[in-house]
Amino acid sequence: MAAPGIARPDPAPVAPLRLAFVGRPTASPQEAANWTPRQVMANNLRSVVGRAYPRVRGLTREPSWLLFQMLLPFLTTSSFVFVYRALDAPAAYIGFVVIGGAMTAFWLNVVWMMAAQLYWEKDQGNLELYFAAPMNVMSVLFGMAVGGLVMSSTRAVAILFIATVVYGVSFSISQWALLIAVFILTLAALYGFGMMLASLFVMWGREAFHLTQLMTEPVYFVSGLNFPVGRLGFIGALAIALIPLAVGLDAMRQLAFVSTGPTGTPAPWIESLILVVMTVFFIGLARWLLHSMEERARREGRLTVRWR
Repeated sequence: MAAPGIARPDPAPVAPLRLAFVGRPTASPQEAANWTPRQVMANNLRSVVGRAYPRVRGLTREPSWLLFQMLLPFLTTSSFVFVYRALDAPAAYIGFVVIGGAMTAFWLNVVWMMAAQLYWEKDQGNLELYFAAPMNVMSVLFGMAVGGLVMSSTRAVAILFIATVVYGVSFSISQWALLIAVFILTLAALYGFGMMLASLFVMWGREAFHLTQLMTEPVYFVSGLNFPVGRLGFIGALAIALIPLAVGLDAMRQLAFVSTGPTGTPAPWIESLILVVMTVFFIGLARWLLHSMEERARREGRLTVRWR
């Protein structure tokens, strides 16, 4: 309490975003627990930022990682470029490999840094903190997606730029708006797929590592990462119906290399609609699976299925 005759200093100004977290006197604990929609949204946004921060900040913690993340994938892309040149394949095939190499960064991030992340958090004892914290667990997954997107973009842009300059890839794009829309939808579907797998991997337990291995090289093949997926026939059609990487790659290749002619796959606008459906389905399924895990944790005291 201030002494008589001495004015109490004005309180320090508080940032608008933090006003939702300033303590206020309440009549009861129940009243304090009833957050306004603004408080809930601000809290979830802070959760997204907090989960994305380590992945974004980690890019500059060890600069040598940037070199390895950009150089080593470029070598893999280069090997396929030399194979196509030795076979006198059409020039567009080199562009197919370059785009596939750039999208590899996003797929690996989805499989290793999204799908298996909650399983690793459970092994480290952090998953219980996520469920105990006053936030929506989906905000944690969104934070991982945002941070992973920034991490993968550096590698993808480097591969695309270096390979285009070194190997002289020329793009023939006539629908820029649709190409950008397809790229954004592909990323949304990919990271929605990762959110769904993150929930499944937690429930499946130690099988997560084997499933992660299964979803690397086999998916590269059935998605047509280094060749047109339409050449696979029924397998390619099945991949387009189930794997967002296959749909997005094929649509972007058709839009980036218009002169290649028919590819035996749906038109880009149809594949963009498939990506919209995949995005809604995967994110909705991830939300439902997380809710099921929370219900199981409250009812049975565990997060995984039996014998996992």
